[in-house]
Amino acid sequence: MNVSHLLPTLPARRAPASPPAKAAPAPSPAPKQRDAFFDNAKYLAIVLVAMGHAWEPLRGGSRAASALYMTVYTFHMPAFILISGYFSRNFDLRPDRLKRLITGVAVPYVLFEVAYTFFKRWADDDPSYPISLLDPWYLTWFLIALFVWRLTTPLWRIARWPVALALTIAALAACSPNIGDDLDLQRVLQFLPFFVLGLHLRPEHFRMVRRRGVRLLSVPVVAATVVFAYWAVPRMNPAWFYRRDSAQELGAPWWVGTVMTFALFGCSMVLTVCFLAWVPRRRMWFTALGAGTLYGYLLHGFLAKGSRFWDWYDHPWPHRPLGEIAVTAVAVAVVTALCAPPVQRAFRFAMEPRMEWAFRRRDG
Repeated sequence: MNVSHLLPTLPARRAPASPPAKAAPAPSPAPKQRDAFFDNAKYLAIVLVAMGHAWEPLRGGSRAASALYMTVYTFHMPAFILISGYFSRNFDLRPDRLKRLITGVAVPYVLFEVAYTFFKRWADDDPSYPISLLDPWYLTWFLIALFVWRLTTPLWRIARWPVALALTIAALAACSPNIGDDLDLQRVLQFLPFFVLGLHLRPEHFRMVRRRGVRLLSVPVVAATVVFAYWAVPRMNPAWFYRRDSAQELGAPWWVGTVMTFALFGCSMVLTVCFLAWVPRRRMWFTALGAGTLYGYLLHGFLAKGSRFWDWYDHPWPHRPLGEIAVTAVAVAVVTALCAPPVQRAFRFAMEPRMEWAFRRRDG
């Protein structure tokens, strides 16, 4: 007899539920690729800065060295400042960017200003030389200038004619002897147009200067500039290129400051275009050094100034042709080494301190 229909129906056993699958972690964003062109440009610009500092003591006995010095000083800092402005385009007053401005610019300024002061006291046998954060010494002016320029970036982004306004301010500074030396304000204002122009450049502008026609035209332009500089050596005060004095302080009428502001801006921009036209676009052996140019800039100053304090140029050999070539090669080698990653790691505590203890933690 089939009694299966009388048995209670048992519920079917369920297979044990599998644990919910964990969501796959979101892939971390790939690190932003650095543009080889700009790293190359920054490295080559800082090499020219070091070469110019090495040539400075040679100018008295060599008209050719003076001509090269004037040519390089026409555009090496303008090019560097232009690129600094280009990479400051997105700067605003967001807390993280202000923090980066303090740790990457203000703190290195304080540390290197103090370090340079103690170095001068020791190397120049001047123990009473004062520490003054209001009077930048030697190369530290660029840091205080960059600090001021970046803080004013939001203003330049809303101005209707920003470059024209910056040029007007620079021209007024060039004929205003009462500005004084606090924070090297003359340089801050007279170099301002290059930073403001960089803020408003776009990638296509840099692609335009790298055209083959621009490269070919740049060769005769630079050659003509060197010839003109050779002619101008005994006729022109190179202090105009430093932009740290007004026209009156350089012994010229006030209106010459205005004329020289616009003339030097035009010449600097022409030579900057010529320089950028020949900067390699692909990765080179020195491309990685472009990330350490500020290290090379600030650290090579100790050797540049020490060479004067210790009278290295008093020997006649550096003033001979082979000596001038050797001095140039040493300057290139030194600043190249100081931009290298091991040096960056060694001095990151001063150039890029984290300083988490100094800032409030952001909620969320």
